[in-house]
Amino acid sequence: MPKAVWNGTILAQSEETVLIEGNHYFPPDSINSDCLEPSPQQTVCSWKGTANYYDVHVGDKVNAGAAWYYSDPKEAAQQIAGYIAFWKGVEVI
Repeated sequence: MPKAVWNGTILAQSEETVLIEGNHYFPPDSINSDCLEPSPQQTVCSWKGTANYYDVHVGDKVNAGAAWYYSDPKEAAQQIAGYIAFWKGVEVI
């Protein structure tokens, strides 16, 4: 079962991830939301749409912009609406 781990803490775990471009997108109900804080960061993907970010907090450590999601993706990426993916040192195993 895929899980996202940073600083010894499980951020997400689910058998229902969606794998796109090598990234596991975790369903919202599998996320440890206590570790996420909204970030003002946004990026745009030509086929998925606008991505919003979260900073990951574990203990006194912060990994800025280490999680992202598409709240309103383009039609081609509707299957990941609201799902969250990780990067920047977050290990997905």
